[in-house]
Amino acid sequence: MAVSLTTANARGDAVVLLIGMRVNHFWAVHQWVPVMLAMFRMLAELKKDPGRGLLSRVLLTASPRTYYVVQYWESKEKLYAYAGAPDAFHHKAWAKVNRLDREGKVRGHVGIWHEAYIAPEGSYESIYGDMPAFGLAAAHGQVPLGERGRYAKDRYAYRSSKTV
Repeated sequence: MAVSLTTANARGDAVVLLIGMRVNHFWAVHQWVPVMLAMFRMLAELKKDPGRGLLSRVLLTASPRTYYVVQYWESKEKLYAYAGAPDAFHHKAWAKVNRLDREGKVRGHVGIWHEAYIAPEGSYESIYGDMPAFGLAAAHGQVPLGERGRYAKDRYAYRSSKTV
């Protein structure tokens, strides 16, 4: 049986945000559950308003303590705009984190983190075998592998006419 190979149909820069939390003390449910619920609330807010720029997301767990979301964004400008938008729930959540820190009420029961990456066209490639759209392909669509090249070096060399 032949394997169906595809690649992501991304054009221009790929904007990826990894954001998550680590439960440092499971018994401090009152500390980490609100952080988890805030992340779900932000994802729901972004799903309701696609114009904000979130293209796709994947929820993952790295361990029984660490949970994170891989997010694919339309552009770094839209990611920055959401992060700083006064009307967005992210702004309210981050203001609360800062207030608790200033008041000395951060107890270390839950850790939060994020990493953001802007990968210019030519600096990423993907391959999916018998997979529905996932990851970068879920964010940008997928095309048969042959459209971008059978080998990774060919997919890295691909240049779209559209630049972000």
